[in-house]
Amino acid sequence: MSADDKAGNKIDEIKGKVKETVGKAVGNESLEAEGKADQGKANLKQAGEKVKDAFKS
Repeated sequence: MSADDKAGNKIDEIKGKVKETVGKAVGNESLEAEGKADQGKANLKQAGEKVKDAFKS
């Protein structure tokens, strides 16, 4: 996994956490769910990159 991909995925994960936290704080279930979805996407991307790296070795 390239450092750029890893950093980008981590940023996406952090953005998702922020959205989730803000959604909880203001009682916006839609924003909270969107944040959780963003985190899930970032984690899935990270897993895909790890699989690619495993096959490159």
